[in-house]
Amino acid sequence: MRLSGITKRFGSLLANDGISLDLAGAEVLALLGENGAGKSTLVSILFGHYVPDAGTIEAFGAPLPPGDPAAALAAGIGMVHQHFTLADNMSVLDNVMLGTEPWWRLHSQRRAARRRLMETAGRFGLAVNPDARVGALSVGERQRVEILKALFRDAKILILDEPTAVLTPQEAGGLFATLKELVRQGLSIIFISHKLPEVLRVSDRIAVLRDGKLIDVRDARHAGEAELAHLMVGREVAPPQVRPHAVGALVCELNDVAVGGADGLAGVSLALHAGEITAIAGVAGNGQQALADVLFGVVAPDRGTVRVDGRALPATPRAWIGAGVARIPEDRNAVGTIGDLPVWENAIAERHAGAFARHGFVRRRAARAYARRLVQRFDVRAGRGVDTPARALSGGNLQKLILGRALTGDGDEKIAHVPKLIVARQPTWGLDVGAVAFVHQQLLDACAHGAAVLLISEDLDEILFLADRIAVIHRGRLTEARPANAWTASAIGLAMAGSSATEHADAA
Repeated sequence: MRLSGITKRFGSLLANDGISLDLAGAEVLALLGENGAGKSTLVSILFGHYVPDAGTIEAFGAPLPPGDPAAALAAGIGMVHQHFTLADNMSVLDNVMLGTEPWWRLHSQRRAARRRLMETAGRFGLAVNPDARVGALSVGERQRVEILKALFRDAKILILDEPTAVLTPQEAGGLFATLKELVRQGLSIIFISHKLPEVLRVSDRIAVLRDGKLIDVRDARHAGEAELAHLMVGREVAPPQVRPHAVGALVCELNDVAVGGADGLAGVSLALHAGEITAIAGVAGNGQQALADVLFGVVAPDRGTVRVDGRALPATPRAWIGAGVARIPEDRNAVGTIGDLPVWENAIAERHAGAFARHGFVRRRAARAYARRLVQRFDVRAGRGVDTPARALSGGNLQKLILGRALTGDGDEKIAHVPKLIVARQPTWGLDVGAVAFVHQQLLDACAHGAAVLLISEDLDEILFLADRIAVIHRGRLTEARPANAWTASAIGLAMAGSSATEHADAA
């Protein structure tokens, strides 16, 4: 496959700037870049979701019509999205067959499709039960179905977008073995990831994008993490520094907390102390959101108690914010900010009734000055400054804005405001290496200054780097929070899959 001079604009934003790139047969090409570097735009053009303003794509010696996903599929290009596109209430076979038969056919060719699915699964070592309901499968099994969907359609090029983001270490290892077999049998793979170690592990070549341009293409055998990070962001990325910190008083305590629902909690108990980072590991959908909602003041427990500084709080965000709880939600676009409002209004969104309002009117001058301090302190890059709509910010800058709002007080203090408790739900989801390092440093510094930090994450590298104590959540139940050095990545992965944490936690 060959991309030649691919250019794409969105208004004044030049997302792809004359990118030319080749993909050889039976190779893994990794795409690296900061948030907003142009990776998603480029693969969306390749898969026919966007039409380029200039440039051409050639697949297997033939031109690929622009803006036509059906043509991309027919040419042998398949894509596995980071967020799976499966129907949970249907079987594996039904999901794989979906869209492969004409609507006017009177009888579905299910027997032939089942035979072909099992042949494909056997050929590539992707064990699957064709009659299993997708909603009952593990995350790793669902990803296997997504790959089989593409292979069932005779994909010869497979695009994988952040494929390990929600996998346990064991599932990620299984995926890498699958990729090796796919390549051995002739498939080519475009691998998009922010995790440099796995990029170096699985890829043959690495293409780095920055500001919409192709900066370099490196042989993975001769590349290193520091070098790739520098190419991605255009500067040296300093690793976060762990500050000395002492564990202090009990800040928040959950006792036998239960929340109903499929993604609820079943009798969770947890103690959070000042000057300590406690991390919750788990596969998505095992109660993490319910736990965050309780501690955000959004949901009241059906059973049990939650106390902050010894006080029970009503289930209202205002009460929790007033008690010194800083909230960093998982979805920075839909929950963390209001996209149509400017940066300055989002900056005061959780405290306008205090320092920035008088007699029901917002004190715009004070609010804008506050937002400018926040933007400068947390390096929020916004084209029009504090008047920039939040939706125009990249993912990394949007996360810095939310983090800054949590760690900046109402006054003009020279050091960051330190909340009593920071509840951070997937704080670096989808961020590039530079933004990840920045967010990690802010959380470490807040902890060193006495904040209790609850980190709810599906990134084991992040958890193992930041946490003082680690607990694992599975089907709404939480293990004991053990010291981080009592766990290995393998033990956490097994506990995430439902194995006994007591059996698999290792003493330091």
